[in-house]
Amino acid sequence: MAETRSIVVLTGAGISRESGLHTFRDADGIWATVKVEEVATPEAFARDPVRVQEFYNARRRGLVGADVAPNPAHLALAEFEAGFAGDFLLVTQNIDDLHERAGSRNMIHMHGELLKARCGFCGNTAGWRNDLGAGDVCPACGKAGGMRPHVVWFGEMPFEMDRIYAALEECDLFVSIGTSGNVYPAAGFVQAARMAGARTVELNLEPSEGATLFEEAIYGPAGTVVPDWFAALDTG
Repeated sequence: MAETRSIVVLTGAGISRESGLHTFRDADGIWATVKVEEVATPEAFARDPVRVQEFYNARRRGLVGADVAPNPAHLALAEFEAGFAGDFLLVTQNIDDLHERAGSRNMIHMHGELLKARCGFCGNTAGWRNDLGAGDVCPACGKAGGMRPHVVWFGEMPFEMDRIYAALEECDLFVSIGTSGNVYPAAGFVQAARMAGARTVELNLEPSEGATLFEEAIYGPAGTVVPDWFAALDTG
């Protein structure tokens, strides 16, 4: 096998499920209980900001709860990154901070971060672990009424797409973990990696919608599959 010098890993909600966080698209997921258009679009926020803030406040409280922690899959990725001599980029669709808690460093939250808030007036982003409401003041510009969750809603552009595609064009190995394979643009990353000649691997609880696009696949709980696979990975 050729030497592996550049790796891009994509993670989705499935990697955090064993940490006690709900996925979105499973039968019992978040979108089975609440409509996307009511809480996760710019139009929803303009129409009913109180409801949108309450939805994300509840999720934020759950994330900072004492019973939520990185699982072996998060820890395995951080450990591998720390020991890998080449280029490693972790791209996550998740808005939780479990990768950071595990020790991951070179990463992109393409869909934003739940523990940050952004000002609609000045664009400043600030760490935010408490409830967010209409009366909150931006720590940068001092204006009230403009703070929103720093998350990418449906209809908005994910963050740092140029950097992600540049990494995909250069990578030797692309690994997708815990993703449904039906949310774009992330669902198209495997095709970009294949066009670059990269080895492509899916590690998931079950086959994703794009499973046939991967050269290799292993299915099972992330907390078991991910540590085992990366421990056995020969990078040359």
